[in-house]
Amino acid sequence: MRDDIVPGAVLPDYELSDHGAKRRKLSELQGPDPMVLVLSRGGFCPKERRQHEGLVQLHRELEVAYCRLITITTDNIIETNEFRSGVGAHWPFLSDPRRVVQRDLDIAEYTDPLHNPMVPHTIVLEPGLVVYKVYNGYWFFGRPTIEDLRQDLRALLRKCRPDWDITNSDLKAAWQRGDKKLFYPYDRTYEQTVTGVSLRGVLNHHNEGE
Repeated sequence: MRDDIVPGAVLPDYELSDHGAKRRKLSELQGPDPMVLVLSRGGFCPKERRQHEGLVQLHRELEVAYCRLITITTDNIIETNEFRSGVGAHWPFLSDPRRVVQRDLDIAEYTDPLHNPMVPHTIVLEPGLVVYKVYNGYWFFGRPTIEDLRQDLRALLRKCRPDWDITNSDLKAAWQRGDKKLFYPYDRTYEQTVTGVSLRGVLNHHNEGE
């Protein structure tokens, strides 16, 4: 992994084809929420299938927690769909058979020249594609457990959600005044929450109007 991909850095906003052959940017898929990004070896690998079977269960929690999950694989579109369907996943899978991400992040798995996959990584991202934590999964137990990801996201949500603790007296007072910019969805419409309008931008706009 490139030396500059560390906590606090911004991950490149890669644009790839999803499992439906639609071009998608990571920032578009993340929207304003935390995101777990899985850089996968591909559906041929039993370790990948086992990890993703666990992620299927976590994804149900991520949906109600307003967090995102994305998988990038070096498989082609057909193989990507087979991988996604085979593990019962319902989140976006991005196909990168040209190995754009592999080369840019310097994560070619040189010990497997036959498949030429990525060294598998799981990256937990703050809003804005900001790196929070990186897991190297070349060995299976280097990958985060479901509980690891729960704990990461709990800490991350506490950091990025201003209404994490609504028992706070200042938040109560703001709500009573009708000032709801600090409460989800933070003065955004539903469309804005799914198209990547940032919380920081909304709050800055609100403050400028005061």
